[in-house]
Amino acid sequence: MEKRQHKQKAVLMTEGPIWRCLLLFALPLMAGNLFQQLYNTVDSIVVGNFVGKEALAAVGSTDSVINTFIGFFSGMSTGAGVIISQYYGGKKEEKVSIAVQTTIALTLCMSILCTVLALLLVPSLLRLMGTPDDVFPETATYLRIYFIGVTGLLFYNMGAGILRAVGDSRRPLYFLIFCAVLNTLLDLLFVAVLRFGIAGAAWATILSQGISALLTLFVLTREKACYRIIWSKVRLDPSMTKKIFFLGLPAAIQMAVTSFSNVFVQAYINRFGSAAMAGWSSYGKLDKFCVLPIQSLCVTTFVGQNLGARKIDRVRQSTKIGTLLCFTVAIIITIPVLIFARPLVSMFNRTPEVLDYGTLFIRLEMPFYLALCVNQVHAGTLRGIGNTKAPMVIMMSCFIVFRQIYLYTITQFTDSVIAVALGYPLGWVLCSICLFTYYRHTKLETYLR
Repeated sequence: MEKRQHKQKAVLMTEGPIWRCLLLFALPLMAGNLFQQLYNTVDSIVVGNFVGKEALAAVGSTDSVINTFIGFFSGMSTGAGVIISQYYGGKKEEKVSIAVQTTIALTLCMSILCTVLALLLVPSLLRLMGTPDDVFPETATYLRIYFIGVTGLLFYNMGAGILRAVGDSRRPLYFLIFCAVLNTLLDLLFVAVLRFGIAGAAWATILSQGISALLTLFVLTREKACYRIIWSKVRLDPSMTKKIFFLGLPAAIQMAVTSFSNVFVQAYINRFGSAAMAGWSSYGKLDKFCVLPIQSLCVTTFVGQNLGARKIDRVRQSTKIGTLLCFTVAIIITIPVLIFARPLVSMFNRTPEVLDYGTLFIRLEMPFYLALCVNQVHAGTLRGIGNTKAPMVIMMSCFIVFRQIYLYTITQFTDSVIAVALGYPLGWVLCSICLFTYYRHTKLETYLR
């Protein structure tokens, strides 16, 4: 019975129609990512309606700071996931177990480091962003509370990453649905009823994230398969730690530095005042919901398992099919959002100036999502085969170097918020061209282990 249950939960992607494998894996992951995004979005909706546009601007402007720290950890979890998926696809159960125990030990170490560094650096980062005085205190309060409880988010993400690496994207979804609902209820209680303000939204988020982490660790501990957590064996295996860092560090650096560069982008937006900040925040929350389905169709786990099984043809086909699926999803999502942009922004705040800015940003950025599809799928393929350095270099060059040069240059000639906002989609287009070209010249056979 236990064996049958295990087969239903973990999914081996080395057999069957590629499009079906990608969709069956991506749909629960997509839903899970959407519910995870509810945490911060619900915070924005509640504080925007019950506290004010300054509070909405405060919550929205925290994204780049939070993602700077979380991005580094997410990159490391990518490295761990690639290793686990390759060992799992190659049926190397002992290696899978060692990788899992090392991953959990690494998560504990990094969660402590992330918390301490974030709490120390929050005031400096807010000043670097040029955060206006009318939102500075609330932004600092939200971030301090958020990072006090960031360990829950990190352990959930890594635990869910382990499950997804073996093809189980359903149980992480169930935990997220439960905790997203809990977060919404706690937000309403702490902010709308008890009037704790922005601090209440932060506490609601970290309590919900902590529970999702506990649920994930519980099922991994009770699991009977090779990827279960054996707490007595949780330690940093030197060889496995080196492999995780080798694959994860480039992605970690790329995600963290890209997010850090967004601190400067936020600084450019902040120059236009709290209404522009609130409008940018509203667009940002909607953007994350729209982008997540595209990111969920990333083929990294599929590629990792099939490379481990030495099925190169399936790896090549998955890149083509994944790109077509992403194009389809992007078109289905963006058309209604573009049409109903203003009513969607009004969910966060109904100040006319905020509505104008939010609608402008949505209609300016979202038509470029097709470029995002290309760079996400091709970066996912390269990471899945174990090449995390090329996506790091290309994405950092396009999302950081190009974008910062563009923003600095364009603001010398104009003070238009449209010109500033275009820095994002232009970087996406350049990145897609570079990644597609690099992938076309990559010999996948050289990555067989």
